[in-house]
Amino acid sequence: MSEHDDSTLDARIDEAFGPVIDDIAAGAVERERDRRLPVAEVAALRDAGLGALRVPTAFGGWGASLEQQFRLLVRLGEADSNLPQLLRGHVAFVETQRARPESDLRTEWLRRLGAGRTLVGNAQAERGDTTATSTRLDERDGRLLLNGRKFYSTGTIYADWIWVGARRGDEPVALAVPADAPGVTRIDDWGGFGQRLTGSGTTVFDDVEVDPRQVLPWSDNAESRPLSYTQGLYQLVLLSALSGIARAVVRDAVGFVRPRTRTFGVPGASSPRDDQLVQRVVGRLSSIASTVEAVTLSAVRGLDAADQAARRGSDGRRADGRDSGGRPADGRRADGRDSGGHDDPYQEALVTVFEAQQTVVPLVLEAASSLFEVGGASAVDADRSLDRHWRNARTLSSHNPAILRERAIGDYRLNGTPLRTGPLTAPAEVEPVAVEPVAVEPVAVEPVAVRTAGA
Repeated sequence: MSEHDDSTLDARIDEAFGPVIDDIAAGAVERERDRRLPVAEVAALRDAGLGALRVPTAFGGWGASLEQQFRLLVRLGEADSNLPQLLRGHVAFVETQRARPESDLRTEWLRRLGAGRTLVGNAQAERGDTTATSTRLDERDGRLLLNGRKFYSTGTIYADWIWVGARRGDEPVALAVPADAPGVTRIDDWGGFGQRLTGSGTTVFDDVEVDPRQVLPWSDNAESRPLSYTQGLYQLVLLSALSGIARAVVRDAVGFVRPRTRTFGVPGASSPRDDQLVQRVVGRLSSIASTVEAVTLSAVRGLDAADQAARRGSDGRRADGRDSGGRPADGRRADGRDSGGHDDPYQEALVTVFEAQQTVVPLVLEAASSLFEVGGASAVDADRSLDRHWRNARTLSSHNPAILRERAIGDYRLNGTPLRTGPLTAPAEVEPVAVEPVAVEPVAVEPVAVRTAGA
């Protein structure tokens, strides 16, 4: 829930971010063509206070609800789908701080975030044959030093702080380091054919000194709120970007058709906007956009409601969201659907998020492809960059493969098998799934290194 009257806060959010989002949309095609990172655009969002949106008002933030934040992310995704994704680490970090028990460090972080001048990036994943991390935090001469190399460091190239997964001895830890700390190098070497401006490349840590207060055992990091919440949050950011793409497809289809006076196969002047086939295509695109946004926001509300219920200690659960042993008598959800014998509201909410993924992904991909049915050869003009919608949607859809999630949903419904939500820094055994290989021609990207002060 938000801490303000929703309509009043909605108006404030629109006033603060509407013009910024309009500017971001105006330059999206040019940035895509030139592969120019949206550094100035991210700075404008930071200056408008985006990083403080979910921070409680007691710490200087906006006190917005989860749904209000995600509605804004959908709008941002319509302007440029790179932006919601590159903010994903920050969104999750703020939620982590909100959920932690009261402490001086929590207060320090919420005040820093509430001031609206700080964005946090994410550096967890590494390239390799397993999900184990090789990034190490070791003590040397009385100092804690971080060494390692991360990939898929989405948003880190734009960030002020970096949230890092590492190992200290045999223990997985989570820690925060300033992005401009000596020894930090951020490299824009992400070579995907879509979402090319998210900065999802390499981050190198070379003897980076770490403040011991900023280090948490991974178990402490996950203690205040189950990882199923964070995993759902991460997926919902991707779904909000996809929902934004669907809205952009409708916008661009309408913008393409309205001024045209020529229809393929019709001699002389004609009005494509009056063509019944074109109308049908645009009607389908508009219906898809409305559907995927509604499904995404419904899943957001479900995750938020689960969090509220768990933290209130309802339904036989403790106030911190951990199971107290209570079970529903018939093993069913409040809406009457079989829960597989589990009463964990976070698990149920995460299943709903995964179910939303199964709906959103194919519909947005369909829309991004069907967009070209409203025009002839001119629709594929590279200057229009309409292909970016499909490339970006396909890239977003390839995160957390939907085929694995579909199987997990079925296993949960049939057998009550909990969804897998292990630490990101620990190896995970995943049942192999046969997938027809698809050859994708690599995209050549010239790496750009961003070296920080003192590096």
